[in-house]
Amino acid sequence: MSDDGQPAPGRGYRKGPVLLRGRQIPTTTSDQRLLSGPSGGAAWLHDDPWRVMRIQSEFVEGFGALAEVGPAVSVFGSARTRPGSPEYVVATEVARRLVEAGYAVITGGGPGIMEAANRGAKEAGGVSIGLGIELPFEQGMNDWVDLGVNFRYFFARKTMFVKYSEGFIVLPGGFGTLDELFEALTLVQTHKVIEFPIVLVGRAHWQGLLDWITGPVVAAGLISPVDRELIQVVDTAEDAVRVVLERGAELRAAEEAATAQAEAAQEAADAASDEP
Repeated sequence: MSDDGQPAPGRGYRKGPVLLRGRQIPTTTSDQRLLSGPSGGAAWLHDDPWRVMRIQSEFVEGFGALAEVGPAVSVFGSARTRPGSPEYVVATEVARRLVEAGYAVITGGGPGIMEAANRGAKEAGGVSIGLGIELPFEQGMNDWVDLGVNFRYFFARKTMFVKYSEGFIVLPGGFGTLDELFEALTLVQTHKVIEFPIVLVGRAHWQGLLDWITGPVVAAGLISPVDRELIQVVDTAEDAVRVVLERGAELRAAEEAATAQAEAAQEAADAASDEP
C-alpha cells in the first residue's frame, strides 16, 4: 500500500534489509507489533528488548546514509497524484528549483508527488533521496530515487525528515501529508527545532484548513494568532522555493550574529579576567 493506504502494485515487501514476497509477507507491520499491548503471558518481555535493537539500527543506518547529503528540503504530498497532473508538474518544478539553489530533495520515496519531486531532483542533476516505510503490499521506491533508505518504524523515518531538512514544502495530500505537516508545525511551535520554513503549495486546496485554524482554533484560544505565521502559502514552485531561500538566509544571518555576540562576550570576559 501507499502511505495513505491505497493498494499499489509492488516489487515485494521490505522488512528492514529483508525483501519478502508471496506467502512470506506478514499480515502485520513492525509498527503494529511494537504498539500492540501484551496479549497474555510474558513474551513481550523478551520481544520488546530486541525491538529496541532494531530501532537503534534504523537510526544508525539512517544517520550513516544521510550524514553527508548537505543542505536538503523535504517535499511532501499525495501518493495518489497522477503523472502529468498540475500538482505533479508543480512538484517536479519545485524539486528542480531546489536543486538549482543547492539543496538535495527528500521525499517518502513512493509514487505521486513523491515520485514527481524525486524526478525533478534527478533530472536537474541533484541528490534525490527517498525515505521509504514498511507497509503491507509496499510499492517500493520510485525509479527516480538515487539514495533510498527503508524504515520499519514511522517515528524513526520522521526523525530523518526533520534532522536532515532545512525546510518543508507541502503539496496537496491526505492523512499522511497532514501528519507530516502537523509534525513539523508542532516541533517549530514548541521550539524543539529552529523555525525552519513550512510552505504549503496550492492556496485553493489549503484554504479550508487555514480558515479553520485562523477561525475556530484561534477563537477558542487553542493556539495563538501568531502561530498562523508559521505557515506560508503560495501557488507556484517559484514562490515556494523563494520562501525557503529567504528563510534560510534569515536563519544563517541570525546564527552568525549570535556567534559573533558570543565571541565578543567571551573576549570581554577574557579581558576582564586579565586585569589586575
